[in-house]
Amino acid sequence: MTRLATEVVESSQEPRRRRAIAWVWSAPAITMYCYLALGFFVNSRMWIRPAGFRQTGDPEDVDQATWFVRYTATAVSHFRLPALQTMTMNPPHGVNLMWNTSLLLPGVVVSPVTLLFGPQVALTTLLTLGFATSAAAMYYVLRRWHASPLAAALGGGLYGFSPALVNSGIGHYSLVVAALLPLIVDRVLRMVAGQGSPLRNGVWLGVLVSAQLFVSEESLMDATIATIVLLAVLAISRPREVLGRIRPTLTGLGAAAVVALVLCARALWVQFHGVSAKGAAATVIISYHGKLTNLGTLPYAFVDPASSVLLHTHGTGVSANNYPQPLPEYLAYLGIPLIILLLVAIVYFWRDLPIRMAGVSFLVLEWLGMGSKPLQSNLVSLPSFLLPWHFLEHLPVIGGMVPDRLCILADAGAAAVLAFALDRVRSGKVAPFARWRYGATMATGLAVFALLWVVPAPYDIVPVEPTPVGWQATFAALHLAPSDRVLLAPFPYAATSQVMRWQAVTKEPVTMIGGDFIAPDQPGRLGRAGRSAMTPTSYYINSLYNVQAYPMAPPYPSAAQVQADLAAWKPDAVVARTTPGAPLGHFLISLFGRPTVRIGQMLGWRLASH
Repeated sequence: MTRLATEVVESSQEPRRRRAIAWVWSAPAITMYCYLALGFFVNSRMWIRPAGFRQTGDPEDVDQATWFVRYTATAVSHFRLPALQTMTMNPPHGVNLMWNTSLLLPGVVVSPVTLLFGPQVALTTLLTLGFATSAAAMYYVLRRWHASPLAAALGGGLYGFSPALVNSGIGHYSLVVAALLPLIVDRVLRMVAGQGSPLRNGVWLGVLVSAQLFVSEESLMDATIATIVLLAVLAISRPREVLGRIRPTLTGLGAAAVVALVLCARALWVQFHGVSAKGAAATVIISYHGKLTNLGTLPYAFVDPASSVLLHTHGTGVSANNYPQPLPEYLAYLGIPLIILLLVAIVYFWRDLPIRMAGVSFLVLEWLGMGSKPLQSNLVSLPSFLLPWHFLEHLPVIGGMVPDRLCILADAGAAAVLAFALDRVRSGKVAPFARWRYGATMATGLAVFALLWVVPAPYDIVPVEPTPVGWQATFAALHLAPSDRVLLAPFPYAATSQVMRWQAVTKEPVTMIGGDFIAPDQPGRLGRAGRSAMTPTSYYINSLYNVQAYPMAPPYPSAAQVQADLAAWKPDAVVARTTPGAPLGHFLISLFGRPTVRIGQMLGWRLASH
């Protein structure tokens, strides 16, 4: 009897094994392998020595991200979730991580890599998986809406490896983790289309929205805008059907709101309690190369390929590098062949509702992504009254968004247009391809040709700045407690972001005065880049540390100013990368006396309690 029972169990498990083996070699699985391989290709130069190389460009955001993933991994190593507010940076005020691109959920996912191999390896892993999973999510959604495996594979690849995502990966890691965005839009469309239980779709939507909140709130708002545009097109196209679905849709959205509120109530309370929604948004106007810019897309970015795509020339690469905004904001490029293909498909298949919805959404999001107006003269753009973002940018929450990042969701619309249109042409019912013997093959070749112009190139790389010799030994000699506040020289903020990396790599010090972060409700541009932590004394310290970066050093702070800053910081220790004979060393010795520790070019002071 025992033998018979065993044979029955084994025979029942055999079909399951066969299905598992069959899936490994199925078209969806091979598509996933290709996405993962392309993700490794884009990051291939960094994988040569993953702990020692980072992508070229935007070192400040990369260094800041190393601190965030280390912070999250440290929490996981103590068997807890990361706190939403921390005093380990910028004491005594601390930092509200909900206002920062702090990678809370992605940081938890890659925490094993961070703990085993370090934060830079974790970030490269995050990029690789971010591209592949974003493409896989778009593939799933397209298949869910009946795109063929081939068309869905091409559409997923366009979204997951679009120039918008690849250029975002130069430093904006939270934007690259974009897998949840098409899934969120898909769940809303399922409710409106009556596919599945409204309650079940609502619960899933609430879970997805909650997860995205801890990845990137800005991307969640982008997905909301994209969904509104899609639904508006649907409502105009099929008003009676949409009216008939209002009640079940509201039921689903209500369920989603309840789930999201349960999962996110505390996080939102931490973020907004005592903070003005209007004043909290970090301004999207930045100073880049000494000039102000509002981070809206300039028209030539749609057709001028940067060096981040394989097919580019030296001239186009230089033009993109001279874009009056940082390269991580060069997001609109799709190339002339693909743009022509998309426009033709939208016009030709206008009666096809899925293509119309995706196409109009693509165009509207790209239009919104152009921003309100350029803040620099002699730059060709549309006048403000033709840029709809001009009428939205002052609204609460939306006012803190960067409009050009809507290009990521626009590329999702482009992926849908490409996939659905390709299937229509390959069906053998569309002239002139229907009359040709190899019409379906030619249509596929045309789509592949258009996509070739956006195939990404591997990231250019530079070595990461190594931790100073003697850094860890200095901290070990000072015997600091985790709660001891450490004043570092150079003083950490965006312009000295390497200090964030040194702390992330070594986990020393645990509590760091200053840092690179966003602080809500700060006037002007003080809310960005840790500027709210800077004082005349800290600026002077950094000018002494790097004379070349400060050819005209800030004025020597008065003794009263220095004492006021020290009284606010209340440091328990001071650690500086300098020597006693250097200007910085001389200044610090005049303040704190003879160093407690000197190891190579590192000086350390253990101060009496303040």
